[in-house]
Amino acid sequence: MRAAALRYRVMAYITGVLIIVVCFVGIPLQVAAHNTIISNDVATVHGFLYIVYIIVAYILARKLKMRVGPTVLLLLAGTVPIMTFFVERWMQRKYIGPALAAESATPPQQQPVSR
Repeated sequence: MRAAALRYRVMAYITGVLIIVVCFVGIPLQVAAHNTIISNDVATVHGFLYIVYIIVAYILARKLKMRVGPTVLLLLAGTVPIMTFFVERWMQRKYIGPALAAESATPPQQQPVSR
């Protein structure tokens, strides 16, 4: 669970930063200076990494046994600038933190010794 949560957090921050760069740097440069390098290249990288984000977020949602509504919000968070940061904090407080606390509170099960 801890590894899935870490993968999700990393992808949420990367996706969030890239969409901010595209929206607030790339698109204004494209409109004002007709410079499409940032908007095209960073947008392509964001699109690829957004697919990775969706996969990682879906795996985390399944591990946390989330309902459909919060799962959809989680998956769409990478489409709106700065939303990934808010959704990541919300996920940490409401789902990830309690799940990790419950996981560490339960003692590990011992495997039966086979002879």
